[in-house]
Parts: sequence; C-alpha cells; structure tokens
Amino acid sequence: MTENKNEEQTLENETIEESAAEAVFAEEEIPAEQNQEETPVEKDELQLSHEKIAELQAKIEEMDNRYLRLQADFDNSRRRAKLDMEAAQKYRVQSIAGDLVEALDNFERATKIEADNEQTKSLLQGMEMVYKAIIDALTKEGIEPISSVGEEFDPRLHQAVMQVQDENFGSNIVVEEFQKGYVLKDRVLRPAMVKVNE
Repeated sequence: MTENKNEEQTLENETIEESAAEAVFAEEEIPAEQNQEETPVEKDELQLSHEKIAELQAKIEEMDNRYLRLQADFDNSRRRAKLDMEAAQKYRVQSIAGDLVEALDNFERATKIEADNEQTKSLLQGMEMVYKAIIDALTKEGIEPISSVGEEFDPRLHQAVMQVQDENFGSNIVVEEFQKGYVLKDRVLRPAMVKVNE
C-alpha cells in the first residue's frame, strides 16, 4: 500500500511538473504571437512615433536653412563692412580736399596779379611756393586737376556754363575754363566750369 501511495505521489508530482512546464512553454509562446500581430494601441503609438520623427526632421531642416541664411547674411555684412572701410581709407581726404580746392582757387587768383614793385614780386613768389606745396600734397593723396581746354566735353568731368561758335575748335570741344575741376582717384571732387564749342 505504501508503494501504491508512493507511485501515486510520484505520478501526481510528474503531472504537476508537466503542467508547470506546459504553462512555462505557453507563457513563452504568447509574447511571440503578440509580436507577430500588433494590437491597435501599438499601431497608434507607432504612427505617432513616425509623425514625431517627421516633425523633428522638418524642424531640423528649417533650422539648417535658417543657419545657412544667417551665415550668408553675416558673410555679406562682413564683406560690406570691409568695402566700406576700404572706401573710407581710399577717400579719407575727400572732406578736407573740398575745402582746400576752394583755397587753391584764391591762390590762383592771387598769383595772377601783376607785380609792379620788388616787394609785391617777392610776396607773389612766396604765394606760388605755398600754392605748389599744397598742389604737391594733394597730388600725393590722389587729388589731381581735370584737364579741360582743348578736350572733348565730358558731362562727368565738366560743367558747361556757356556755349560758343568758334571755327578754331571742333564741335563739343572745351574752349575755355572758368574754374578748375578736381578728381580724387576715381571720384569727381568738383567738375570744371567750362565754355564749350557748339
């Protein structure tokens, strides 16, 4: 009888162990089945994650474009500042040159006075020396007078205040200069006031 009980106990233990093993195998199979078929909740989450990725990619692209525009604006600003600085350096004497040109006109008028005594002659000689020194200083800075008489009229360089008919000159040729014009490198400081042949 004891043997029967032991056998029954053994059989019962084996049955329990088999049931437990089947349950373990069954638990392992359930997730595998679930992975193969997505539930509606998981599909929604996957759809949301795809939308989030697309949204983030669009933001990255927008920020890249903004960065490129800012970089281009910065490069343009730096280039403009460099050009402005070069122009300021190149034409730094323009404001004072305009004032000096007016003074040169007065010097020219004064040197054309005829001297009748030695004192006046020496004074005129001193004025001519100062005039030449100013002209040399301006020439070093790139300021030069505009040549006019005998040249063809150029509206960028000359300002016509009179017209005449003179057979000694060709058409559209400057006959007389009333006031000298000056250029600073490639800029006109003041156009020459001239008389032009028709």
